[in-house]
Amino acid sequence: MTQKILLVDDEEGIRKVLDISLSDSGFKVFTAETGKEALDIFRKMRPPIVLTDIKMPGMDGIELLQKIKEESPDTEVIMITGHGDMELAIRSLKYDATDFITKPINDDALEIALKRANEKITLRAKLKEYTENLELLVEEKTKKLLETERLAAIGQTVGGLAHAIKNIAGGLTGGAFVLEKGIDLHNEKYLHEGWDMVKGNLARIKGMALGLLSYTKEREPDYQLRDPNSLAQEIADLMLPRAHENDVSLEVESDESLSLVWLDPEGIHRCLLNLVTNAIDACIEIDYTKRQGKVLLRTLKTGGWAVEFQVVDNGCGMDEETRGKIFQRFFSTKGSRGTGLGLMITKKIIDEHEGAIEFESEKGKGTRFIIRLPEKDQSTSI
Repeated sequence: MTQKILLVDDEEGIRKVLDISLSDSGFKVFTAETGKEALDIFRKMRPPIVLTDIKMPGMDGIELLQKIKEESPDTEVIMITGHGDMELAIRSLKYDATDFITKPINDDALEIALKRANEKITLRAKLKEYTENLELLVEEKTKKLLETERLAAIGQTVGGLAHAIKNIAGGLTGGAFVLEKGIDLHNEKYLHEGWDMVKGNLARIKGMALGLLSYTKEREPDYQLRDPNSLAQEIADLMLPRAHENDVSLEVESDESLSLVWLDPEGIHRCLLNLVTNAIDACIEIDYTKRQGKVLLRTLKTGGWAVEFQVVDNGCGMDEETRGKIFQRFFSTKGSRGTGLGLMITKKIIDEHEGAIEFESEKGKGTRFIIRLPEKDQSTSI
């Protein structure tokens, strides 16, 4: 395809000579006598190269250069100047002119300027093509990476589910075996033990199903104005029988300076219930000849946050490897008694609140979990 060029000069003789020269070089030449006429032609024909005189009546070459660059920054503009107009020529370079040539125009100088302009056009086209190809490559690789990550996540989830189901199935099998022995031997003790094992594992199946539904369900917190101290006391009252059953002390320490807080009571109730349950279970593992298990549920007013909840225990604690895994899917320190969903769901709920959850733990000394919830404006919380 013949390359287009726009030639602008108020001198008819120069226009004719350059028109012939440029046409012989293979260009399709458009000519204009004034800057205004040149701008009209440029907007219609969009030539990639413009060759214009600097000094013209009305709109001069500098103004034309500026207007062309505003509309089409990639257009290459070569300035034609007289020997006395070098200051204007240098000024044109500041406005992103490609080059300038002086009158009388030398064919070699014109050829070099046009070659330089075409090199810039070619380089820009290659760069654009490379960028587009790179963007396509990145998009393609990103899709593959996301698909790989998705498959890995599915694999991890399936693996975790399989492990959890295997544990539950083992518990049910064991319970069924004890039940069968109780029936065969007419042993009431075996019957009760076997049925308790079956009920416990059925509860685990229900808990795992509800946990998975809760984790996969996208939901906005149902914000309500609640007293965090009352919420903490509700959890303590609910868990006190379990604590006493396992000889664990459960206490609440409330910050009376706390005011009502915007939060999702159902979600935060579940978080605190998970943490207190885990804390009691951790205390069951300790040696009672050395110390009694203790769990403390505390509320605090912390700078920059609406409320801070702490669940502190002096239980078995966690080693470094365990600390790095506790928020992973299906990871549990409770062996066959746990599903590995509690802390994962707790973190999800806190993230939905735009809050923070962190913990401190040391093997053999206990654990402290901290939940912080942000201040919420009433207008954005309803």
